[in-house]
Amino acid sequence: QVQLLESVGGLVQAGGSLRLSCAASGRTFSSYAMGWFRQAPGKEREFVGGISWSGTSTNYADSGKGRFTISRDNAKNTVSMQMNSLKPEDTAVYYCAATRISLTSFSRFYDYWGQGTQVTVSS
Repeated sequence: QVQLLESVGGLVQAGGSLRLSCAASGRTFSSYAMGWFRQAPGKEREFVGGISWSGTSTNYADSGKGRFTISRDNAKNTVSMQMNSLKPEDTAVYYCAATRISLTSFSRFYDYWGQGTQVTVSS
């Protein structure tokens, strides 16, 4: 069992940066790959990026490539996502999630989810 809790998001101006963190409980965190998803109003939840259980591999959706960076610290049971050059279209509720299938972009393969945190980017 893994419980996930995202840090508080926030309001940022376009072009700004924001770092999201996700704290996990449970001793098995390091055996899970992690992913970040987001859901904007009226839209489906979409994959943002993922990181392998070891942290050595990452992948990103085109929307975040070159702007978002995911990292993890298994000793601290945390995964983070640094978001730079934010755009108004990045406005969404962001979720971290845990999966046994490394780097998958399909939400149905994620077993555990955080409650989500709001990120708003103003123009």
